[in-house]
Amino acid sequence: MSWFFVVASIIAAVASYKLIQRLRFKLPPGPRPWPVVGNLYDIKPIRFRCYAEWAQSYGPIISVWIGSTLNVIVSSAELAREVLKEKDQQLADRHRSRSAAKFSRDGKDLIWADYGPHYVKVRKVCTLELFTPKRLEALRPIREDEVTAMVESVFNGCNLTDHKAKGLQLRKYIGAVAFNNITRLAFGKRFVNAEGIMDEQGLEFKAVVANGLKLGGSLSIAEHIPWLRWMFPLEEEAFAKHGSRRDRLTRKIMEEHTLARQKSGGAKQHFVDALLTLKDQYDLSEDTIIGLLWDMITAGMDTTSISSEWAMAEMIRNPRVQQKVQEELDRVVGRDRILTEPDFSTLPYLQCVVKESMRLHPPTPLMLPHRANADVTIGGYHIPKGSNVLVNVWAVARDPTVWKDPLEFRPERFLEEDVDMKGHDFRLLPFGAGRRVCPGAQLGINLVTSMLGHLLHHFVWTPPEGKKPEDIDMSESPGLVTYMRTPLQAVVTPRLPADLYKRIAVDM
Repeated sequence: MSWFFVVASIIAAVASYKLIQRLRFKLPPGPRPWPVVGNLYDIKPIRFRCYAEWAQSYGPIISVWIGSTLNVIVSSAELAREVLKEKDQQLADRHRSRSAAKFSRDGKDLIWADYGPHYVKVRKVCTLELFTPKRLEALRPIREDEVTAMVESVFNGCNLTDHKAKGLQLRKYIGAVAFNNITRLAFGKRFVNAEGIMDEQGLEFKAVVANGLKLGGSLSIAEHIPWLRWMFPLEEEAFAKHGSRRDRLTRKIMEEHTLARQKSGGAKQHFVDALLTLKDQYDLSEDTIIGLLWDMITAGMDTTSISSEWAMAEMIRNPRVQQKVQEELDRVVGRDRILTEPDFSTLPYLQCVVKESMRLHPPTPLMLPHRANADVTIGGYHIPKGSNVLVNVWAVARDPTVWKDPLEFRPERFLEEDVDMKGHDFRLLPFGAGRRVCPGAQLGINLVTSMLGHLLHHFVWTPPEGKKPEDIDMSESPGLVTYMRTPLQAVVTPRLPADLYKRIAVDM
């Protein structure tokens, strides 16, 4: 009986606290929350679509209670500007889930750090040292090498006996590019050999990545109701084991690079070498170096493969656009050589296709949550300190008040109007904006453009036999990032001379 009174008292306290907040603050409208759990059980699995539906009923700024935490979601470009530019300083902190807190050592990295001296320091390292045009250009051979390796693998897949009936699963090929590219950029290591066999360290790396995603995606209700966490001691143990395993692997790679630099007397352009070289200059702790390396891995691996798969799905659904891109590639690049990154500037329609795909299918549709470090007013409503504020960039990019025919895949709209997608135009925000804008945006754009350009230059893409372009499943999987729910299958027909499908390996 005593347990009943304890639980009842907690519920009453939480309900009273919510009532006081609602009376004290003029909060944005939203669905009525339940005691203790808030709107947790009202939210549909595809959250950004659910929030967009609620915005149709309550307006472009809504309140959603997840447990006892207020989450404010904005769904218009005007409000996005207010959150990410005008009130950016008050909303620059970061809400950290338990997994994010554990993996980032309570924000000792960049992505999950609160805004302050540490964030400013590591942000400076990224913008002035890691993602400079000079370093990105120095690492271009790695990106181009991995993309040509993908082309060779796709070309070999065309010879499979059941290819025309079933098609190739594109995710397998673009996922390999994303994996190999980010491991080489971050660690200077290609864990997969020429025969496609992964070494022991690569298998461990892949297992760590998979386990991190599993832990982050399988949190219990205690994630949202902190006072229940004592009931889930195994979760804390799992986090600790994963963190130890990840750090052990990363330290081993760091030690290998330290020994290599001592032998050679210099550092390469890979991010791990750069961070170890800059450690004393910027007073970077080991936790921060490890955190930054894994920020790059988690942010760079999923988003590039997700964006490329969605873009290719749109190419198959819109053969007119696919043909128009290929005509531009033939005109600029020709059919006697392969595409390189310096060609991008003379391929405006290809760039428009990338923008249009990221408009309709942003890889992180809700952005990461901003946490209010002070009471702030947004859209005329009061947002109390400690609340989370999220921008539904998926809804913003489909807003019919700012986009003509927003659901139509029409890259020509970006030839008619030049729209920036690196944080300056609040109608299109695949990389965020303001103090928390993604510092690696240009790297991501380059890789997606290269993958898309090579796939369209080398091949014609059609649905498997018996299927029409409109039959492609364009629904999303639930989660922080949005993979296609059904992996894309396509029939691939080579369109260039056979000698242009061979990878020329680059050792960097």
